[in-house]
Amino acid sequence: MKCNKEDLLLYAVTDRSWLDGDILYHQVEQALEGGVTFVQLREKELEEEQFFREAKELRELCRRYRVPFVVNDHVEIAVRADADGIHVGQSDMEAGDVRKRLGPDKIIGVSVENVEQALLAQKRGADYLGVGAVFHTDSKADASAVSLETLRAVCEAVEIPVIAIGGIGEENVMELAGSGICGVAVISAIFAQPDLKTAAMKLRTRTEKMIHQTSEN
Repeated sequence: MKCNKEDLLLYAVTDRSWLDGDILYHQVEQALEGGVTFVQLREKELEEEQFFREAKELRELCRRYRVPFVVNDHVEIAVRADADGIHVGQSDMEAGDVRKRLGPDKIIGVSVENVEQALLAQKRGADYLGVGAVFHTDSKADASAVSLETLRAVCEAVEIPVIAIGGIGEENVMELAGSGICGVAVISAIFAQPDLKTAAMKLRTRTEKMIHQTSEN
């Protein structure tokens, strides 16, 4: 699957912290109904077979909505579940190694924090970059702060699409206007909300407005 920058507009990263008796499949479906354009399955605690079953189910769900579906970090799960790709961090496999394992047709996203990391990820075959954390976030304890200036510099330095991640929500997404990003990745801004569908709809509208301002600058 080719990675189009339009697909990266509203990128939802799953988190089962807020299931509260619900199931992840249902929450992801609500997010998709609200207009999410990309889904990443992020699991740090599940044992491998349960992770695999969940990945297969969510892959089928996302395909019904014609939305790309990637797995965070776990290359073998991504391969077994026939996910559309994978997202890796700086401490995971290098993009070049991941590309050899997945083949030429899968999407590879890489988390970066500066221009040097961004250029290296692009060189090694990344299809898009996630830059952050642009705001304070409790979702990723190890995330370092990335300034708006650095975000803009990354967008200017690379030719592949860039999304921002980290602490982004409806109340602050407009602050990213003019940075050059093509979308935002969020966790709690959707999955921690009481009405996921409405939260996704509102955030998509605000993000589209922000991107429109970005294209005008």
